[in-house]
Amino acid sequence: SEIKESQRSQESDKPHRRKGEKTYSCDECGKDFTLAGNLKRHQLIHSGVKPYSCDLCGKSFTEAGSLKTHQVIHSGVKPYSCDLCGKSFTQAGNLKTHQLIHSGVKPYSCDLCGKSFTEAGSLKTHQLIHSGVKPYSCDLCGKNFTRTGHLKTHQLIHSGVKAYSCDLCGKSFTQAGELKRHQLIHSGFKPYSCDLCGKSFTQAGNLKTHQLIHSGVKPYSCDLCGKSFTQAGSLKTHQLIHIGVKAYSCDLCGKSFTLAGNLKTHQLIHSGVKAYSCDLCGKSFTQAGSLKIHQLIHSGVKHICDQCGSSFTTRHELNEKA
Repeated sequence: SEIKESQRSQESDKPHRRKGEKTYSCDECGKDFTLAGNLKRHQLIHSGVKPYSCDLCGKSFTEAGSLKTHQVIHSGVKPYSCDLCGKSFTQAGNLKTHQLIHSGVKPYSCDLCGKSFTEAGSLKTHQLIHSGVKPYSCDLCGKNFTRTGHLKTHQLIHSGVKAYSCDLCGKSFTQAGELKRHQLIHSGFKPYSCDLCGKSFTQAGNLKTHQLIHSGVKPYSCDLCGKSFTQAGSLKTHQLIHIGVKAYSCDLCGKSFTLAGNLKTHQLIHSGVKAYSCDLCGKSFTQAGSLKIHQLIHSGVKHICDQCGSSFTTRHELNEKA
């Protein structure tokens, strides 16, 4: 009886640890764990040792369980499906994370720009943009990235490999996501509409870019001629004109262009295809823009010269006269 009482007394003297309490801390990053074994496994991340490698792609892992989880990707088996959109996943956790998108709940907000995210990890990744830190550099062109995944994706451009092809038009892409986005064009589905002009887009990003036109803000200016643009990419494209480089040449007539898109448009002339027809007079055109300009003739809209009072169908004709 006295022995049992003594044991109870000794137990009461020990520091009491409540269930679920995280008493094991990592010296490297301060992360806390409830079990010593979990801390030990976590510390492998800091050691950099990854003894478990995938036979199919060579990717290495710190734990055997992580390798096992990864190998499911190669099997193609995705047993976890979303009830709302049908998207499938290899892991239950990935499905759970995905379902947050449908909930609309974004509890993690950026203090600098107010952008919200469904996950803490996504916020952390986003904050790298504001820091300006881009530790991952491409050995081939020197371009820097905030994330190793973005660098890996970028390097596919240099490889020239475009493994994902569109069944409808044959266009190829380096990533499955790019192909998926492209296929929306063929579907004709444009769920994103501009409140100001009603123009619709297949992607939210394209709508956002379009809305800059209505804002009138053009923060990107050309140092050589002063012309301003709503997007940095448009300025970059414009600057090719000043450089004089015309890298894209027509195989049929030798005419050169600064942009691949302009060459593609030009080649329609040689094809003889005139897919855009005027409803009023039946005249056909190779480009939608040419049809639009032509339709001004029927509309009766005129551009008047301030100097002489002459009228012109298009603003281009007015400017040419000046």
